Amino acid sequence: MNQDAAYETLGKYLKSKGKLRATPERYAILDAVLQTQGHFDAEGLYYRLISSGMKVSKATVYNTLDLLLNAGLVSKYRFTENSSRYEKAFGRPHHHHLICLECGDIIEFVNDRLERIQEEVCAEKKFQPQSSTLQIFGVCSKCKKDQT
Repeated sequence: MNQDAAYETLGKYLKSKGKLRATPERYAILDAVLQTQGHFDAEGLYYRLISSGMKVSKATVYNTLDLLLNAGLVSKYRFTENSSRYEKAFGRPHHHHLICLECGDIIEFVNDRLERIQEEVCAEKKFQPQSSTLQIFGVCSKCKKDQT
């Protein structure tokens, strides 16, 4: 991940919206996202930021995550009914998720056949896709083994 390119993307997005300022807090939140491996939630990101000494409100974290989502720098998923999870999207390949209903593990996968099917369906329906994800819910091999 090229941090400079991510900064440039955020700067261009903020400028395109006119009234949105490029604040140090927004870039610090972007830095924290870029350093995060895997999926995270807004609350966890907030607590990580304040425990590192950053003075930031929960509202700023949530609002900045929305900006980063709109700028294409993060992806947002609802793996369960009650919470959203995020992951950095900038510079990452398009992928899908297997979600274990027992332990909560999220396994990412890439499948070229799924990508081709998506492209075919969109072309057939004259549909311009913005984003997509396939989420398969089930039981991972570790939990399956523990059940036997």
